[in-house]
Amino acid sequence: MDPTLPRKRVRKSPEARRAEIVEAAAGVALTEGLECVTLRRIADELGVRPGLIGHYFPSAENLVAEAFGTAATGELDALLPADRPDGTPTQYLARYFALSRGEAYDDISRLWINARHLSRYRPALRDRVGEQERASDERLVGVIRDGVASGEFRTEDPRVTAIQILVVLDGLGVHANTDRTGRPEAILRMALTTAERELALPHGALTEAAESLPPALAPPAP
Repeated sequence: MDPTLPRKRVRKSPEARRAEIVEAAAGVALTEGLECVTLRRIADELGVRPGLIGHYFPSAENLVAEAFGTAATGELDALLPADRPDGTPTQYLARYFALSRGEAYDDISRLWINARHLSRYRPALRDRVGEQERASDERLVGVIRDGVASGEFRTEDPRVTAIQILVVLDGLGVHANTDRTGRPEAILRMALTTAERELALPHGALTEAAESLPPALAPPAP
């Protein structure tokens, strides 16, 4: 193609443009915080005019909610896929903990802290936080129920067990902004210990499972 000729502009469909805006907003939310998700900031990110962002999101509050929802859904799909054809419930649970303990998880931990704080004042975000909490609960409950059905886990109430695990993970996630060097291993594996105890697994079973995951489930290299 002759570089001197004007580049033909490709008009994106409304669906593609809206998805592009939300993805850009989710990226800003993860790296800079939800307070930085403004119409002007996302317009600058995409190299377009703020009016274009406003056409799809007349209210910045709705864009903030969409940004959080997209980032949180992406995190959940990465940590604990809805479809789990490549391994056992124990392996998927072990992978879940391995990923959630990594430094890459800190950004999403900070985002959850940020969203829960701001949701006190922003109804659209509050609704989205509630939706994402329920989605996380259901995804983990599903793995636990599958493990009970296969005989890998034992628990009287999968939902209660899931909530116990999530409460511990949330508590540890609160420290995403602090220096965690020198922490005892018992603290670092507190969520694992809770899961093993509540699911009647031997101590260390989830750690061993994480160390022998099949290639299809192996966490990406840092």
